[in-house]
Amino acid sequence: MLISILLWLLFGAFIGWIAGMIMKKKSSLLGNIIFGIIGSFVGGFVASIIGFGSLRGSFSFDLMNVIFSVAGACLVIFIAGILKPEK
Repeated sequence: MLISILLWLLFGAFIGWIAGMIMKKKSSLLGNIIFGIIGSFVGGFVASIIGFGSLRGSFSFDLMNVIFSVAGACLVIFIAGILKPEK
């Protein structure tokens, strides 16, 4: 259980960091984790809608999941930027 949580946090930080680099958004480690985890859910949801996955809750660390997770995190960062613009 603890290992699973730590892996989710690590994966979220990694995905959030990549998305932040793509979107040119500097964020803290906690921000990266939040954007990465939420983005992974968004990316998984979009992937299931267009037929590239399912919402059964299974997860495998492969390139397609990373791509959809990063795309979802980029979308979350974009929407967050619209809702709360930087000064």
